[in-house]
Amino acid sequence: MSKGLVFVLFCAVFFGACVPNKKILYLQKGEELKEDFPKDSILRTYDLADYEYRIQPEDILSVRFESLSVEEYDIFSSDDADLALGNQNNLVIAGYLVDKDGNIEFPEIGKVKVAGMTIHESQVKLQSLAESYVEEPVVKVRLLNFRVSVLGEVLTEGIVTSFNNRLTVMEAIALAGGLGDLADRSNVKIIRQRNGKSEVFYVNLLEEKFMQSSFFFVHQNDIIIVPPLKQRPYRQYFGQNLSLILSSVATILLMVNIIITN
Repeated sequence: MSKGLVFVLFCAVFFGACVPNKKILYLQKGEELKEDFPKDSILRTYDLADYEYRIQPEDILSVRFESLSVEEYDIFSSDDADLALGNQNNLVIAGYLVDKDGNIEFPEIGKVKVAGMTIHESQVKLQSLAESYVEEPVVKVRLLNFRVSVLGEVLTEGIVTSFNNRLTVMEAIALAGGLGDLADRSNVKIIRQRNGKSEVFYVNLLEEKFMQSSFFFVHQNDIIIVPPLKQRPYRQYFGQNLSLILSSVATILLMVNIIITN
């Protein structure tokens, strides 16, 4: 009886701590784990959600003006100097902060409203304004402080920054070091700040159809929270002390048998 109890306890802990592949593999489709698919062939295609980042207050923009005007007549020439400093911190310091009203300000042309525009639309607007001052200007705009907070069952919790403003949820998680075996990929929580409100929703990274979701791309200041699987307590706490638990149970049962036989 004692051996049977120990065996049952061992099985409960062992199987309770197992994490099947279907809870780990990203973007699954049907019985994909069980099938052998042809190689070097396109199996499916998906149309990605239409998404272009739109500038908002507190964004920091890199704005570079180039033109055919000689330097002494190019009133924008000094704007490029600080942007050659190299690392991201220097670029942010040299960038233009979008104020609460959605404007950036230049000494030469004053305030320009860019909030609500895409990066390309802001380039076109600034280029049109610059044409009044220099010859054949070309304007290049980049977002410098696109950031996402990634928390929970990831290798490195913290704030992820990127120059790419078309970042997917999985790319943001990859920049945080990726997920561990004990992360629940089917219930990833995202908190999004939009229009003065915080929106909360969940996404399932295990399903291939997620690529078609309107939530496939992250937005500026998103908070991604990855919860643990139910197996986590077994694996992290109970499973690590399995040998101690089993030896303790065996000792107790032995003592009980000795007492009963005496």
